[in-house]
Amino acid sequence: MDYDFKTKLAAEREKVEDLFEYEGCKVGRGTYGHVYKAKRKDGKDEKEYALKQIEGTGISMSACREIALLRELKHPNVIALQKVFLSHSDRKVWLLFDYAEHDLWHIIKFHRASKANKKPMQLPRGMVKSLLYQILDGIHYLHGNWVLHRDLKPANILVMGEGPERGRVKIADMGFARLFNSPLKPLADLDPVVVTFWYRAPELLLGARHYTKAIDIWAIGCIFAELLTSEPIFHCRQEDIKTSNPFHHDQLDRIFSVMGFPADKDWEDIRKMPEYPTLQKDFRRTTYANSSLIKYMEKHKVKPDSKVFLLLQKLLTMDPTKRITSEQALQDPYFLEDPLPTSDVFAGCQIPYPKREFLNEDEPEEKTEKVKHFPRSVSVGGTMGNQCRSSCYFRTMTAFGPKIELSHSLLGM
Repeated sequence: MDYDFKTKLAAEREKVEDLFEYEGCKVGRGTYGHVYKAKRKDGKDEKEYALKQIEGTGISMSACREIALLRELKHPNVIALQKVFLSHSDRKVWLLFDYAEHDLWHIIKFHRASKANKKPMQLPRGMVKSLLYQILDGIHYLHGNWVLHRDLKPANILVMGEGPERGRVKIADMGFARLFNSPLKPLADLDPVVVTFWYRAPELLLGARHYTKAIDIWAIGCIFAELLTSEPIFHCRQEDIKTSNPFHHDQLDRIFSVMGFPADKDWEDIRKMPEYPTLQKDFRRTTYANSSLIKYMEKHKVKPDSKVFLLLQKLLTMDPTKRITSEQALQDPYFLEDPLPTSDVFAGCQIPYPKREFLNEDEPEEKTEKVKHFPRSVSVGGTMGNQCRSSCYFRTMTAFGPKIELSHSLLGM
């Protein structure tokens, strides 16, 4: 490229540091890079933004996927990418989003801490219902456009703070997302780890090659259980080393310890799983004879005949072909009984969720929680809180927008 043209192009290109004030406002850190809370320097608006700086130089395949998808996906419950900034001088990539004050990881952590302090404060049942409904609505839109998220977990579920979208769920972090086809094709071994272990569906752990939308539904079931109990339902030892081997003994052991070992009639195709011989060798059905989801949830005061439990059971069905779909879940009787879901998940809530402190440049995030092995990867939001107010019933969100057309090669197909 001509040197003079490159110089002119660099001079005309908008620079993040010229447009936004964000120094000293780091709110997140992860393997992807850093997230800053930012405001416009020119004062054109008072909005708060999230600036996500991608680690390294240039654009990684993960960043390409996220950018490509977010430029096309438009739904109230999917985070909106406002702009992409490319720095010519240091080859840094910045993504600009609306700032979300909260995420489910911090909200659940707040309630878990209240139990440890012997002042237990459960998530309000109406809030849980509204959160779940909006998560399902966002995933229904993604699945309707042939997109698998593949990394759903509390940290990637953002909730907007004060403003016109107060209490609105935003599904974030699309770096692992993939387009999928119907009929399904085998997915390539592009990522050694897909979905944080605790939220990973059993078919993935058993080496499924044609995994489907059902993997996102399982993860939503895990999040639902965590909202109800303030504890990750399938927590086990986390491994930092990435591996191409999908089989994870400890994670399967934890799932069976809660759910029981799947009976042949409940999951007929389990014998076809690539890792089934390893499963037979390492596990004994009798070890989990007294385990069941009913018993686990009863310990947390969720009755087995309640609509909340019946929906949870459908989301956490072991056989992916029998697992409920997002469309079916949105029509579940659970959402028809009072309290009805609302567009503001904080409606009627008076819990003062704590504000998030800014991180020092060299300070690792959430040190104490990492010691406890609670997985966390910050998205584009922080967590600050205000008292909650009433809102209209949540019945107006559209499930589908226009179909999207994306490059399969760019998205790793």
